[in-house]
Amino acid sequence: MPHTYSIVLNPSDEIVAEIKMMKEKLAQEIGWFNSKNALAHITIGEFTATDLQLENIAKQLTKISDSIEPTNVVLNHFNSYPNGAFFIGPNSYSKEKLLPIMKRFQKEIRFPIVHKSSDPHLSIARKLSLENLETASKMFPTIELEYQCKDVVLRRFDSDTKQFIEV
Repeated sequence: MPHTYSIVLNPSDEIVAEIKMMKEKLAQEIGWFNSKNALAHITIGEFTATDLQLENIAKQLTKISDSIEPTNVVLNHFNSYPNGAFFIGPNSYSKEKLLPIMKRFQKEIRFPIVHKSSDPHLSIARKLSLENLETASKMFPTIELEYQCKDVVLRRFDSDTKQFIEV
């Protein structure tokens, strides 16, 4: 039976914890929102595969990951997309470093990736109303986070929790 998977870049444990606290604080103010329980990550892409196909994909991911140099990432601003996503973006130097990594995985995985991320970002919330986007922007006016990007993770969508979990 096929499952939905995502390939992501994970920030440090400290940043994951800080983002979790931010999401909790936002939820106290506006209530539940999409991505509230998702752990911090930068999405490379999503795909659907069977267990048999996944074995080959995992080998490809390992081969690509082993050849990529870790890079420092600075996340230094909040922004939003028209679809209501509120996120933290990398500075221009970090974006220049992350984009080729993301594109390399998207290109070299010999399996159709149905959703390819083309703009590295770390989501705080998705599908917010304009009012809730404004609230989030006021609550979180500035940010400065830094970590060494070195962890590429394969995650599977859990239909019970409605969240991706590390494989």
